[in-house]
Amino acid sequence: MNPNDRHRVYLSFQDRNGWQCQFLEADLKTPLPRKLHFTSPDKIIEIVERGGGLRDQESRLMLQQGISMGRGGVFLNLTEVAVRETQSVPLRYTAAL
Repeated sequence: MNPNDRHRVYLSFQDRNGWQCQFLEADLKTPLPRKLHFTSPDKIIEIVERGGGLRDQESRLMLQQGISMGRGGVFLNLTEVAVRETQSVPLRYTAAL
């Protein structure tokens, strides 16, 4: 597989005493093991930007709306390396900003 090929995954997030993030396969049913926990929504925005989830102004506004509501999700287009990281053994990561 070409390392530049992209794999579509869904990032679901919600604010529960910090931001909890979970990755799902594109079918929206199959969870990937890696879960992330952040103290600030800024890290969610960073992940979405790096994952190609902000295609236009509308997608940026939808992400902001989800953050302001305390829950949401967005499709990302990840490299094979990034997908392998989401499929690795779950790791609890807390980023303090």
